[in-house]
Amino acid sequence: MKGNHQQSSVLSALSTEHLIPLTNVDDIFNDFTGKDKPFIRYLVEDKKIDSKKIAAILSYKFGYPYIQLSNFDTTLVPDGVRNEKLITKHNALPLFLRGKVLFVAMSDPTDLDALEEIQFNTGYSTELILTDELGLQACIEKVLEDEGGSLNITDIDSNELSGIDVQEDQSDDDPVSTGEDDAPIVVFINKILLDAIKKGASDLHFEPYEKSFRIRFRIDGILTEIARPPVSLSSRMSARLKVMAKLDIAERRVPQDGRIKLSLSKKKSIDFRVSTLPTMWGEKIVMRILDSSSAMLGIDMLGYEPAQKKIYMEALEQPQGMILVTGPTGSGKTVSLYTGLNILNTAERNISTAEDPVEINLEGINQVQINNRAGLTFPSALRSFLRQDPDIVMVGEIRDLETAEIAIKAAQTGHLVLSTLHTNSAAETLTRLLNMGVPAYNVASSVTTIIAQRLARRLCSQCKTHEVLSEAQLAEQGFPIDKLSEIKLFKPVGCEHCTGGYKGRVGIYEVIKISPEIASIIMEGGNSLDIAEQCQKEGYNNLRQSGLEKAMDGMTSLKEINRVTSS
Repeated sequence: MKGNHQQSSVLSALSTEHLIPLTNVDDIFNDFTGKDKPFIRYLVEDKKIDSKKIAAILSYKFGYPYIQLSNFDTTLVPDGVRNEKLITKHNALPLFLRGKVLFVAMSDPTDLDALEEIQFNTGYSTELILTDELGLQACIEKVLEDEGGSLNITDIDSNELSGIDVQEDQSDDDPVSTGEDDAPIVVFINKILLDAIKKGASDLHFEPYEKSFRIRFRIDGILTEIARPPVSLSSRMSARLKVMAKLDIAERRVPQDGRIKLSLSKKKSIDFRVSTLPTMWGEKIVMRILDSSSAMLGIDMLGYEPAQKKIYMEALEQPQGMILVTGPTGSGKTVSLYTGLNILNTAERNISTAEDPVEINLEGINQVQINNRAGLTFPSALRSFLRQDPDIVMVGEIRDLETAEIAIKAAQTGHLVLSTLHTNSAAETLTRLLNMGVPAYNVASSVTTIIAQRLARRLCSQCKTHEVLSEAQLAEQGFPIDKLSEIKLFKPVGCEHCTGGYKGRVGIYEVIKISPEIASIIMEGGNSLDIAEQCQKEGYNNLRQSGLEKAMDGMTSLKEINRVTSS
């Protein structure tokens, strides 16, 4: 049979490269008979064979190019070829068009019938690109989810967001109406929330003033005004948002915090963290969008240089010690920590986190929401963790000496500890701990790695243009002297695909491994300048140098680097 021949070809290729013992081939072949799943998926799911190793070997043996889909932009998939029936039937995903050729990702290079049927149905010639089975499944799921679960905000009605968890019960003496008369308010709020998601905003600001009311989105780190509804609607819009977040709409004198859950499709939901603040002219409401997919990006998507990624990965592999991530609010510290936790999140490890607030829910990790009023503080949570047989502990933020001492004790007694601090650089992080009152010996012996970071806006690939600077200007900005003649910089222009010439953000990092020399400086009472000087001697890029590297690579502009780092 043809199917048997295809499977035999795959098994032969894998056995000759020793991924499958030759003696197991017949057993695998017989065991697969009657299975209702693609053969490569069977090998990955039933036989627990690494999908990326399978793809690499098959790419080499059959001569097809190999691609990893973890970084693939699914919006590139042409609309006319998103045939759900064909995609699921053949476990094949059309990726993009180049002229009249449609490139199709598959995990099985022997299934040529799939290419023929896709070619017949689309009218395009087809070329096969090999990928790993798990990556292919995830990408297919995302494409089909986007196709079936997207919402058209231009045609939205008030019943369209059924996935939002709304508390409808209200007190009888509530002075603000949220009944049928407010249907237009419901529609408008729903549209604003969807618009924020569509534009890639991280925060929404609803701000009442004496004679105006404005709504702003923070997009790629910059606040942008979106709308100015009539000021007379401010109290009704605030009431609607508070109802959705299950807050007390009768209480306007004190700040409140809540959450809203928005279901975009059966498998895709986004949380909003809601914070209210009484001001002179009403309640200002800020909503942070908590998209759990940001925690699943993978370390390769965050922007680490190869050497920086190597240091971080080696630190995560250590059985004990402390990894500190530092930077201002909104610099991506949470995503860096969650990415590390996802790498560590296996069935063999017990991971507990103490967070204020818990921003993203992670399956398999024990997350604790800090509640100071109830007495559940960072120190008390950490003490409990140490009685719960932990392997890895994450502390949302080290804010005081007590938290720092317990975290350091955990790092010294066989636990891997991850946490954050609010400082401007890696060197300042160490002196901040010393200034808190942590003994120098404990800092030097427990902290293994420090990551300082910022987020810079990424230049739009569609419209960016060259920026010409003289060598003297480049040298003044801090670019390497030996590379001045080779440097090509870009600047933003602005087009329909971006916001002011930028689209998305990229991380800029300073990643320091605590060496014996740096530890000696700490023990001798050295300051942050002494530590920073030693880091330079050991070849670690500071934030400015890392930012200039990103500018030289064409990812961002010099102006943006100047905005997020000091010259």
